[in-house]
Amino acid sequence: MNDVAIGLVQLSGLVQGLYARVSQRHDLTPVQAKLLCVLLEGPRGMAELAGYFGVEKAALTGLMDRAEKRGLAQREPVPGNRRALTVTLTEEGRRAATDFSTDVHAELEALVASLTPEGRRHFELAMAEIIERCGGRGC
Repeated sequence: MNDVAIGLVQLSGLVQGLYARVSQRHDLTPVQAKLLCVLLEGPRGMAELAGYFGVEKAALTGLMDRAEKRGLAQREPVPGNRRALTVTLTEEGRRAATDFSTDVHAELEALVASLTPEGRRHFELAMAEIIERCGGRGC
């Protein structure tokens, strides 16, 4: 593995560990936190969420069952389409998502705080290029 690949794997591990620790502080699993962050951007269809998480709709059902049981999200039928469901955050879910997002952003910001302004600008441009090319999204 070359230095760039090793660095990316190490950075990914740092970010995933940080995300998991912040999730735990908010009494969420990392997957629940990701769901809340996605829904913070607006309602999503179950099929869209399944695609975003890279799972079948049936696999997403368990995650949604747990989120609904905790009062964080709710499924609602789509008018005119009996088989489709839209997922939205509840007020409690919106608060939890906002609190988590604020906390995780602060922790992630701390990871790059020691970079020089020029180093940070280069890092941001490189990340943006990779993310755009890969079509990625995040919290």
